[in-house]
Amino acid sequence: MLCIRFLFVLILTCAAMITTVHPQSSSPNVPPDWLTHTERTDYRETPRYDETIEFSRRLAASSNLIRFTDFGRSPEGRLLPLLIAAKDKAFDRQSARKQKKTIVLVQACIHAGESEGKDAGLALLRDIAITKTREALLDHVVVLFIPIYNTDGHERFSPYNRINQNGPDAMGWRANATNLNLNRDYMKADAPETRAWLRLWNEWNPDLFIDCHTTDGSDFRYNVTYQFEGHENVAAPVGRWMRDSFERRIVPAVETEGNLLAPYLVLRDGTDPAKGLEGFIATPRFSTGYTALRNRPGLLIETHMLKNYRSRVRGTYDVVRYTLEEINRASEELLRAARESDEESIALGRQTDPARRVALSVELTDKSVPFQFKGVAYKRELSDVSGQMRVTYGTTPLDISVPFFNQARAKVTIAPPRYYIIPPQWAEVIDRIRAHGLQVEQLAQDLTIEVESYRFSEVKFAQSSFEGRVMRTYKVAAVRERRIFPAGSIIVPTAQAGARVLMSLLEPEAPDSLAAWGFFNPVFEQKEYGEDYVLERIAREMMERDGNLRREFEERVANDPKFAGSARERLRFFFNRSPYHDQNLNLYPVGRVTTEIESQHFAKHT
Repeated sequence: MLCIRFLFVLILTCAAMITTVHPQSSSPNVPPDWLTHTERTDYRETPRYDETIEFSRRLAASSNLIRFTDFGRSPEGRLLPLLIAAKDKAFDRQSARKQKKTIVLVQACIHAGESEGKDAGLALLRDIAITKTREALLDHVVVLFIPIYNTDGHERFSPYNRINQNGPDAMGWRANATNLNLNRDYMKADAPETRAWLRLWNEWNPDLFIDCHTTDGSDFRYNVTYQFEGHENVAAPVGRWMRDSFERRIVPAVETEGNLLAPYLVLRDGTDPAKGLEGFIATPRFSTGYTALRNRPGLLIETHMLKNYRSRVRGTYDVVRYTLEEINRASEELLRAARESDEESIALGRQTDPARRVALSVELTDKSVPFQFKGVAYKRELSDVSGQMRVTYGTTPLDISVPFFNQARAKVTIAPPRYYIIPPQWAEVIDRIRAHGLQVEQLAQDLTIEVESYRFSEVKFAQSSFEGRVMRTYKVAAVRERRIFPAGSIIVPTAQAGARVLMSLLEPEAPDSLAAWGFFNPVFEQKEYGEDYVLERIAREMMERDGNLRREFEERVANDPKFAGSARERLRFFFNRSPYHDQNLNLYPVGRVTTEIESQHFAKHT
């Protein structure tokens, strides 16, 4: 088995040597005792958790530019490490804002086997604080660095955790200790790590987020790909900053170091690059999709799994380095984008024009632009193993022009309400609202008010769980009615910087809404039923009183064979039209309020 593993790694390494680019191989002027574990092993290994923590503590003990702390604990009890790099003792948000610093959060090892960000970040902080070759990166920036986010998954260490990946020799596991993928958890926030991360975000409110990954997928010559949200699912100023600053200035600078960059690429046909490429849109379950809702640029770094580990680590290093250089050059541009985006979100809850709609989700269109793809030669053939088309990649460079489908349009839009009201019994929902740092009020007494809401239909549950929850699909129809909300209900104003997060949590048609994730599953369950012999009698009485109902039933029997052949559905037809039917079944319990709520209804805060 070890021989097979060695042969597989050797094949990947040889291919990478031929097709990879060659970024700068090391940091300058590093004393031997300050080489990272990865550098000391010539990029063959990545350090374990304890060694990473020891190196982080040593950085902090050796420099007044670094502070080591943590932002929580994992399910298995490990500290979630955080390194803060700052000049002028700006080690808290208040000091950083007072000094007009830009705050950048860099995260590594959310998928713990994808460890480039950890090793690149430790080297960059060493170059900032110890060798001082990058010290200027802190002139106008505070860096928050999470070297290992998924600490428990990191210690499920094995050479067999990443079948597609060319090094390091061994690495961590994708999911956390409860087998949750933390990069699907940002909205539902089930994992302790996610809850800790949200507290960290709420405390610091960073201006830019960088998430470091390794991609799976096809083969090509790029050692780094990247992704950010730039469609209608993000505030316009944030999207503009990423296009103007990152793509037009940072990407070319990173390539001067010998890297080759491209947007995150997905083959339309998994076996044939010539048929075109698709962009990637991150819903809020992903880190960069979530930070877009928080009105902050989120940059996804995806190094190419087949490139050698040195190329991937140094490529990540260069992206982070040049991003920080650009922010130092023009920090006000990023701060302005964040400020304008927050103001835009606050205005959403104050506007009264129903024609002003906000996109809850976007989708790719059939429009494309030409893309000069830097790939490698490949061959397609019918596989005698799988019985499907297979692709085999060679090493000869292949440059082809292919269509790149990266245009998007709004899929679901809504007119924002003034408020959402959540009855107090939905405690788990309220808990998540608070975890996301949203401002809330509480009803001091019962309130009768007209609200908009939704009625669900065609509800279908998934056949298996996904990330620990059973999701479902449904259709919704808008309803408007007067409801009584009891004292203790939570009122959440839309006029706040987190408006996009709020709407994406509570609008059922949003792709990662709490309804979609199963937080409201009980509303789909019927609790009272009628015995068949009772419904037989009631059905006859109803048809005798209502000729139109009789005709509707008879037409349904005549024209719908499935209905006609189901005794249960025929009797349900009458039960659902009787006064015994549960009026709250499939009714969304959250209300949308489009008028002002007077402050006297709110409980006094103590």
